[in-house]
Amino acid sequence: MKDFAAIDFETANNQRSSVCSVGIVVVRNDEIVDTFYSLINPEPNYYSYWCSQVHGLTREDTENAPVFPDVWKQIEPLIDGLPLVAHNRPFDESCLKAVFRVYQMDYPDYEFYDTLCVSRKVFPYLPNHQLHTVAAACGYHLENHHHALADAEACAWIAREIL
Repeated sequence: MKDFAAIDFETANNQRSSVCSVGIVVVRNDEIVDTFYSLINPEPNYYSYWCSQVHGLTREDTENAPVFPDVWKQIEPLIDGLPLVAHNRPFDESCLKAVFRVYQMDYPDYEFYDTLCVSRKVFPYLPNHQLHTVAAACGYHLENHHHALADAEACAWIAREIL
């Protein structure tokens, strides 16, 4: 695949609609041409201890952040016509669908690809298929794991290598 948008969400709690940050990396003709990152005021707006431990975000970080529909208005033109790629597609796709439902937005039927699923076939010998492990197998060193933009960049790198 030469043209796609890698996407990653972090959530505030166990509700898929509670996206609190998003990272997007746009790839055209095999080159990264744009990136986007935003904090999001989550819905529902509470943070579980575990989620904050994973990504480091708290309610204080997002209390003045825009709500999802306002963020998505900025993202839509960037990804128009592109398939989406995520590492563990079921998670990110379910987050996107859930937050669209919460805000009663019409969900376009985005085409989604999963680098996690493909990496299991391409790299069956890896000790695990976590994002940082697969990224390393593709020659990419992931820093700042669980920051949505850093994870989207790693996913884009993986996708360029194996999709």
